[in-house]
Amino acid sequence: MSKYNPKYLDNEEKELLNPIESLDIEKIEPPSKKDQSEFRNAAKQFIEKETKMNIRVPPYELQRIKEQAAKEGLKYQTFVKSVLHKYLTGQLIDKNTFAG
Repeated sequence: MSKYNPKYLDNEEKELLNPIESLDIEKIEPPSKKDQSEFRNAAKQFIEKETKMNIRVPPYELQRIKEQAAKEGLKYQTFVKSVLHKYLTGQLIDKNTFAG
C-alpha cells in the first residue's frame, strides 16, 4: 500500500510510484564521494537561489491557510509557495470556472 495519496498524484507520478516503492534499498550502492560532493553543491546552489519573503496576513486567513495545507499534507509555507507558483504559471484553476 502506498504511503502517498493517489488523489494528489498526476498520471506520470502514479507511473513512477510503483517502481520506486518496489526498490530494495538494501541493495542500492551508496553514491561515490564525488557524486555526494556534486549533490551537495547542487543543493547549495538551489537553496542560494531562493529568496525569503515576509508577508502579513490576518490571523483568520493564516488559520485557513494552515488548515488547507494540512488537508494537502504540506507545511503551510510550502503550501503558500505552491499556490503562488501555480498562479504564476497559469496552473491555478478557479473551481467556479467549471461550476455549472
